[in-house]
Amino acid sequence: MSFQIEKIHHVAYRCKDAKETVEWYQKHLNMDFILAFAEDHVPSTKAFDPYMHVFLNAGSGNVLAFFEVPNQPEMGFDPNTPNWVQHLALKVKDRNELLIAKEHLEQGGIDVIGVTNHGIFHSIYFFDPNGHRLELTYDDPTSEDKVSMITDAIKQDMLDEWSRTKRAPAHTQFLHSEELAEAREIAPVGE
Repeated sequence: MSFQIEKIHHVAYRCKDAKETVEWYQKHLNMDFILAFAEDHVPSTKAFDPYMHVFLNAGSGNVLAFFEVPNQPEMGFDPNTPNWVQHLALKVKDRNELLIAKEHLEQGGIDVIGVTNHGIFHSIYFFDPNGHRLELTYDDPTSEDKVSMITDAIKQDMLDEWSRTKRAPAHTQFLHSEELAEAREIAPVGE
């Protein structure tokens, strides 16, 4: 291939109310409101569809954006996709920062799940006012060693096995061994 992706420029989601969304991300995640623009016509399609497009600083050159499109039907979500699947993960420095964020969110009346141990990172989960699931996470101090155990051959073998069987290959179960120990005792795989 003759080109290479440099980085994600921005990630965009739909929102119910642009002002409420900006204020929520400022208050609860300390993100700066960095840009807004609006048009009556969509530049790419030229269709008439008035919108407000807002951009927030997600740190280190990462940008999170939202569109409010009031002339479209009320936003919804794929009813066949579990609400834990589609989410945006944002990184914090360490466990202390994660716990501070969790306390801040809970004091703001936001329900938070976790801290969840993923072996190579630890996370909390919650929803924004638009129903988008968010994850705050930090890398486990042992993550580099654990990730290095997952070789290219192992990744490909896992992908091939999944494609054939649609069952979770066991290659990386060590990552969630602590977090899922009780669940695996209660309902072992295959039961």
